[in-house]
Amino acid sequence: MPSYRQAGTVLTDHVFPVPLDHDRPDGERIEVFAREVAAADRAAANLPWLVFLQGGPGFGAPRPHGRDSWLGRALADYRVLLLDQRGTGRSTPASRQTLAGTAGDQARYLAHFRADSIVRDAELIRQAVTGGEPWSVLGQSFGGFCTVTYLSLAPEGLKEAFITGGLPGLDTSADDVYRLTYGKVRAKTWEHYQRYPGDAGQARRVARRLRDGDVVLPSGAPLTVEAFQSLGQMLGASTGGDDLHYLLEDPFAGGGLSDDFLHAAEHRLSFATGPLYAVLHEACYAQGTATRWAAQRIRAEFGEFDRALDGDGPLLFTGEMIYPWMFDTDPVLRPLRGAADALAEREDWPPLYDPVRLAANEVPVAAAIYFNDMYVPAELSVPTGQAIRGLKAWVTSEYEHNGLRVSNGAVLDRLIALARGTA
Repeated sequence: MPSYRQAGTVLTDHVFPVPLDHDRPDGERIEVFAREVAAADRAAANLPWLVFLQGGPGFGAPRPHGRDSWLGRALADYRVLLLDQRGTGRSTPASRQTLAGTAGDQARYLAHFRADSIVRDAELIRQAVTGGEPWSVLGQSFGGFCTVTYLSLAPEGLKEAFITGGLPGLDTSADDVYRLTYGKVRAKTWEHYQRYPGDAGQARRVARRLRDGDVVLPSGAPLTVEAFQSLGQMLGASTGGDDLHYLLEDPFAGGGLSDDFLHAAEHRLSFATGPLYAVLHEACYAQGTATRWAAQRIRAEFGEFDRALDGDGPLLFTGEMIYPWMFDTDPVLRPLRGAADALAEREDWPPLYDPVRLAANEVPVAAAIYFNDMYVPAELSVPTGQAIRGLKAWVTSEYEHNGLRVSNGAVLDRLIALARGTA
């Protein structure tokens, strides 16, 4: 495979054929892409492997720029494999442009794109890359969910595991998750307005303008009050509140919403870069039960998200929630509405975690649990950390959910030290 250089690194591209359905290894096959990254001064060294599992679901691995972000720390000890999980990045795509057949056909195909299939891909890739030797894994957010699945299904493949903002509830339903995360984003909204008091009035003005129903994004998709509220997903990142403030600073022009605001909002709202994130988001919580559009159903229990425009109260933003209306308004998702409905009604999802095996775990595991995490609540992560034998948890309010990316290697360094017993 071709190799090339960036500042301080050597990168090599790899493509691995894997079965679509691992229970039918002789059936349809797809490809999984991965990018190997090694420090330039150690590119020929026999270094241990660290595979990175990206957050999501439905997003490709980071596209590195030399030794940026956490890579600098990782490359001091490892040769890193950045895995484009199936259906993402340069792996065989799964989108409106590639999925064929009926909605039912599409749903059956997409049911093979959850954490269990990703782990089984990783195990085939490990055999090809390491010759069968165990490797280390770093899982961020949904990648942490995949790591817990890895510890459940194939712990023999792991030398050590690092998890950041990604310890799921082992028996938690999508309903349980949203009952917690609606409360989290409500608190984040109040904190945001305390920090930027003027944003409460600006957000209410924008929402009241959108209530008229004639505002469209540059793509032609309608910009509704509910879509505007979903920009609250920004509030879970370290600088997300600042970015939301800048978006709200000057949203109007000539009596309407400005082109600048509409383009910026569309960049945040479009699923063009990750349609699987929307299609499979609730399915990543499903084990033996249907989700039935849990975020939409549970929202009805939090009426304050819909009452904001009735008086002078502040508009509440929503967070990491996927709603059925998104498949009606986003051109990228519209052709997948039938498949999404079918996945929401599916009841026979297999388990993703094995509590018995996790209770007997022998793999060194270290996990960062972000105390204020808006996406993966600590209320779920802490019990899971206690349920995995030997897991060393670092519960911190120093970072938000994106701590791995913004800490310049400090989060990964702490986890490596915890796993090795030097912290």
